[in-house]
Amino acid sequence: MEMSVPSRTPDSSQQPAGRIPTRLFACRPTSLRTCVRQAPAEGIRMLVRPSRPRANVSRSAPYAGRMLDQHVDHPELRKARGAFFTPPAIADYLADWAVGGDKEARVLDPSCGDGVFLLAAARRLKELGCQTSDLDDRAFGVDLHEPSLEDAMRLLEHEGLDAHLIADNFFNLAAPTQLGCVLPEMDAVIGNPPFVRYQQHIGEARQRSAQAALAQGVRLSGLASSWAALLVHACGFLKPEGRLAMVVPAELLTVHYAEPVRRWLRRRFGAVSLVMFDRLQFDDALEKVVLVVARGSGGCEAFSLLEVDDAEDLPKLGVFDHFSVTPAAEGKWTDLLLTIKQRQLFKRVVDSHFAPLDKYGSPELGTVTGSNKFFALSETTREEFDLSEDQLKRISPPGTRHLKGLSFTKAQWQTLHDQDERVWLLHPDPDDSSAGLGRYLAYGRDLGVPDAYKCKVRTHWFRPPAVSVPDLFFTYMSHRYPRLITNSAGVTFLNSMHGVRLHESTKRLAKAALPLLALNSVTMLGAEIHGRSYGGGILKMEPREAATLPVPSPDVLARAWERLKPERDCLERQLNNGLWTTVVSRVDEALLRETVGLTGDEVAELDEATQSLRARRIGQDLAAS
Repeated sequence: MEMSVPSRTPDSSQQPAGRIPTRLFACRPTSLRTCVRQAPAEGIRMLVRPSRPRANVSRSAPYAGRMLDQHVDHPELRKARGAFFTPPAIADYLADWAVGGDKEARVLDPSCGDGVFLLAAARRLKELGCQTSDLDDRAFGVDLHEPSLEDAMRLLEHEGLDAHLIADNFFNLAAPTQLGCVLPEMDAVIGNPPFVRYQQHIGEARQRSAQAALAQGVRLSGLASSWAALLVHACGFLKPEGRLAMVVPAELLTVHYAEPVRRWLRRRFGAVSLVMFDRLQFDDALEKVVLVVARGSGGCEAFSLLEVDDAEDLPKLGVFDHFSVTPAAEGKWTDLLLTIKQRQLFKRVVDSHFAPLDKYGSPELGTVTGSNKFFALSETTREEFDLSEDQLKRISPPGTRHLKGLSFTKAQWQTLHDQDERVWLLHPDPDDSSAGLGRYLAYGRDLGVPDAYKCKVRTHWFRPPAVSVPDLFFTYMSHRYPRLITNSAGVTFLNSMHGVRLHESTKRLAKAALPLLALNSVTMLGAEIHGRSYGGGILKMEPREAATLPVPSPDVLARAWERLKPERDCLERQLNNGLWTTVVSRVDEALLRETVGLTGDEVAELDEATQSLRARRIGQDLAAS
């Protein structure tokens, strides 16, 4: 890696022997003993520390050095490399805890940026009696962005402090247990890893990060953002009983790709605390964050939870003296984003009055055609190629926009048919040699349809599998929440939704009642907890996750249905008119209050929990609204 040279660096021709060439990130003359250059095969690595401090500044001094190069480090450039600089209140809190009372503690920030964590750690070490001359062997920072390292140098220098800075990609650095390590074992790891989503975290950078995480026993998927690998790799530098104190995106708790990291946290540390905020903490990022504070080794079952409004509340609270929870061994920890009161209420209601959806029937995938544009036909296309109905199957058209109510009827299918929507699925007999079908298959070949992956792996590329007709449709991708729709039309479906075939023992009741009674705050909260959050705020539930969705148990369903059955048609009209909130409120009243016996305050608490998780998913900050 070749770094540009600060303008103050002297010309290399005038430098004494032993000085670093000017094409490298230049150390000041008084710091040359700390600079190291690795062999070319390993890439150039520079260890840098600021020049000898000139004066001591009190802890309350302003953060004068922060983003001194902001005029050249535009916010969009910082965002592109995942750099969101941490508020000093958070850095101080984490550094103070990580250093503890040990003036000889070695502390590493693996993505130090402009040095706010290093400053906090160096301050704490000095308060404990560490000599300034020893700080370059106590506080270590790594960053690949030269202007940020220059800011860190000036920031430390401004306060009369010191640190050992390394200009490199952190994933280039071997851990102490590996050959070629240039850093000692650490007593603490602190910082705010860069947050680069998988779409930008690509190529060699992703390869290196994945290999570094794997060396610590964590295999990350191709969807993992950059912070996950850095968190894991950084802990490879910790002593067995060391301390971790880092800022990570709140998606640690909620996304599927972070599950290996969640399992690793429980396995690696003897105690873990998660600190969560009600408000956004970063001016230049929409992501909510979680502080991960961990210590020791040997594994743990329960985590401590600490919930605060914002960073200014951190000094008032201890780290491990709060409510303890046991997170799920598998899957997401989204429920930890709820308050203790909300979690306990949700669990009590679900355990006593609800059942998983697979109590009624198993969610199943729809037909994967390989090319919906070719295999899903409109009536006009059917007539153009003279295809008969025995060469086709009736389907709910691709997508779910047409599923607005509680049921999909034959009349609705006919309306879509007349509107020339794609209501037919091509499904001919393999031996069919009719002229119209031959012309349509030739048209498909011209489009390159047989080369689509799903078509190539089928015995007959032109005959996609037709799944059995389900009793219910399940809209598994939505901004609002998933819904169940009765399949009164008796049609099959594509993979834009799931299907549910009901068990015979509960089919009659569930087919009529579940689509309406599932529109309640408990089921919607369950969807937020069990579902996956995708870009744009989309909530998605795969069949396995949909199977766990809490819905009213059979006896509760039957009693609540007796109350709502006379109102069913009226409520469906309200749904069709977009009055979602009105319908959910009525279902909550009949189901949760009148049938289950919850109080109005308890129903409101469940609704608030649902709205909170939904707002977090779609990127809204309730506190700012």
